Amino acid sequence: MEQTQPGDPRHRRRAGNEIKAALRDLRIQLALLNHQVGSRLALKDVDLDCLDVLARSGPLTPSALARQAGLHPATLTGILDRLERAGWIVRDRTRADRRSVTIRLLPDRGIEVFRLYQPMISAMDDVLTGYTEEELDVIAGFLRRSAEAGRSAIEKLNQDS
Repeated sequence: MEQTQPGDPRHRRRAGNEIKAALRDLRIQLALLNHQVGSRLALKDVDLDCLDVLARSGPLTPSALARQAGLHPATLTGILDRLERAGWIVRDRTRADRRSVTIRLLPDRGIEVFRLYQPMISAMDDVLTGYTEEELDVIAGFLRRSAEAGRSAIEKLNQDS
């Protein structure tokens, strides 16, 4: 393979391709991990996604959860029924308007999920110790911008359909 030097456009293109390949590999590894965790907890991948959104965002209305999880509201209804039956979430009715519902994750169940992700969390902590604070800031910025690029791509696909 031909060696390139920084500053050479081919070097930048090669480095960019390596980053994209690494992100694809990471996506696959995270999907496999999520699938394993879901199997242990008798949850589907989409169930884990909804639980993660609730864990990060706090209680949400069904429409807000559907939007953040990228799901059709009708699809979410079945997911919420399944999660409620299994004791992962509760639907709280608003006192002012009994038709309004907020979905809340039950905190004790979140510990079960955290325990299964702990080996990955620990491994990532070990990986991160090898970077300076400045490098961590660059990595965090890159990942935030990459996530935003994903959101933009989704919006574009939704507009084209």
